[in-house]
Amino acid sequence: MSGAQTTLDLIERARDGVIEGYAATATSARWLAASLAALRAGAAVLSAPTHGRRPGSAPADLWGELARTAPELAEWAEVFAAVGADRIAVETGLVRVGLREADDLLRAAEEFLEVVSGRLGLPVSDHRGLRLASTRTA
Repeated sequence: MSGAQTTLDLIERARDGVIEGYAATATSARWLAASLAALRAGAAVLSAPTHGRRPGSAPADLWGELARTAPELAEWAEVFAAVGADRIAVETGLVRVGLREADDLLRAAEEFLEVVSGRLGLPVSDHRGLRLASTRTA
């Protein structure tokens, strides 16, 4: 798969993750979908042909690499690096995620995806018609 195709695939999968987050009925599922969507959007920046990374090669520290190579995204990288540190604990149920935390992360991932899409010259998705599903804490 070419670098450009990889980038487009990652953006599409990030968009799917945002939609999945909106549909999630468990707060942990919403949080995890948002976390993964942000991760894919960040990876899309690094996989873009203008970045110069070989297709299929991934940095050991995605968020650190993103902050170094795209300084305008450094604050986003810092936010999502902190989220990544909690991912395993949320996945395994060791940490419970509140509704506000899950919704805030979903909005942040959605906004980050819009910023990344614009930076890559791709159309920004219109999620205005999506509504958050009712949730239960889990």
